[in-house]
Amino acid sequence: MSLIRLLILFVGLSLILGLSIWLVASLYRLYIQVSFTAPFLANFLILLLIALIGLLIAGFIYYFNFYTGKKKKGSRQKSRKVRFNARIPEDKTQAAAQNLKAIGQQVGKIQDSIAREAFLKRSQEIEADLQRGEIRIVVFGTGSSGKTSLVNSLIGDIMGNIDATMGTTTEGETYSLKLKGVTREILITDTPGILESGIAGTEREELARHLATEADLLLFVVDNDLRQSEYNPLYDLAQLGKRSLLIFNKTDLYTEEDQALILKRLKETVKTFIASSDVLAIAANPQPVELRSGDIVEPEPEITPLIKRLVAVLRAEGADLIADNILLQSHRLGEDARKIIDRQRRREADKIIDRYQWIGAGVIAVTPLPVVDMLATAAVNAQMVIEIGRIYGCELDLEKGKELALSLGKTLVSLGVVKGAIDLLARALQFHFATYIVGKAIQGVSAAYLTRIAGKSFIEYFRRDRNWGDGGMTEVVQQQFQLTRKDEFMKAFVKDAISKVVQPMKDSWEEEELETVAEDDW
Repeated sequence: MSLIRLLILFVGLSLILGLSIWLVASLYRLYIQVSFTAPFLANFLILLLIALIGLLIAGFIYYFNFYTGKKKKGSRQKSRKVRFNARIPEDKTQAAAQNLKAIGQQVGKIQDSIAREAFLKRSQEIEADLQRGEIRIVVFGTGSSGKTSLVNSLIGDIMGNIDATMGTTTEGETYSLKLKGVTREILITDTPGILESGIAGTEREELARHLATEADLLLFVVDNDLRQSEYNPLYDLAQLGKRSLLIFNKTDLYTEEDQALILKRLKETVKTFIASSDVLAIAANPQPVELRSGDIVEPEPEITPLIKRLVAVLRAEGADLIADNILLQSHRLGEDARKIIDRQRRREADKIIDRYQWIGAGVIAVTPLPVVDMLATAAVNAQMVIEIGRIYGCELDLEKGKELALSLGKTLVSLGVVKGAIDLLARALQFHFATYIVGKAIQGVSAAYLTRIAGKSFIEYFRRDRNWGDGGMTEVVQQQFQLTRKDEFMKAFVKDAISKVVQPMKDSWEEEELETVAEDDW
């Protein structure tokens, strides 16, 4: 027991003892006075005294244990919390590093050597960015919004033909920018314009979007109110997590009233994903002004609001902007790797399904079985389930495979998929062969069809980490049945079924008939 608890216990007991003595003395004097006239009442007072003292002691012990126990429990919880937090990355950069490490393990599972090398290279580039100190700013917008003029004004040097028509900047051009009060190196990239016509314009826009997704900070430039075609890419980039400033350029072309109105509309349009303080009005390359004297005056660029905001943002958020971008890039790379691995697994699983569906079909076509037995032996094959699970990293024993197979088989029957498959394939095969041939082959072909539905359903089950999803097994099976009923699939499937099941049976029967005729003639 700790010293504090002993002290609390000593003080509490001393207080109880003192109160008890005072209470006993007071009740004793009262007892003497009352006992001569009312002995029963005096005895009641004695019992009341004993009960009060007992309750006082019990209450103290209860609250003493409750308080110290709660404190002790809180300490244990705090200790557990500290231990748990110790496993959480200290900052976003560390989280990105851990994510890249996980990506490295994923990339090792990619079978395509070219894709694997590309992912490794990109992962190494992102990892190298963890060590960099510069901030990457990307200027994004339509070709007529004055992006290049803005960059020229910021760096104080002409980099391109600012009077050229749309499409002058064909590649992302990066320059070094120095801002007073910002110690980090700043790289600013002027991107090709978006929303340009033609194949070349589309290609330039794709490049611009790619550069924008890799920016630490995005400057989205417009020269009027946002059009829907401009709003969409800005919103999409914000959804990706891009920190953006919306720049209203060419304000010298508008009256003060119109400037205020456009700026207000811009802030209202983007208020859900860009702060009002991040919507700025500038004139990066004001138009020349002719004086009454006939002299032409070249006004100075009005970009002070942008410079002030850039300095404030970069000083306050510079490290976070870099870390956020690196974390975003690593997440995107990991997602791309998962998609490739998923497609790779699907191809391998499809090969397994294809093998089992025709093996089962051939066996059942030769030795027809009742519908339920056909389903149990072919459509839902336990060994197929085990092999598909292995592709997705789930090791199943034969008992678990049989359990899953039987469960899905019952679902196929209860949903009427078995009967529906038989009817569907019988109609399809009628176009190619006589009824008697279809009647003998239908079970084998149906078994292959049901095996495919089952296999595809199990792919979804293992893809979701052995979970059927909110709709359960029923919804997954129904979805796969609907997919296999599509005309393009049915044509390909029936063609395969004819070549692998029906035609071999027909040829075998014809050979048997010829042999029988030959024996009779002999």
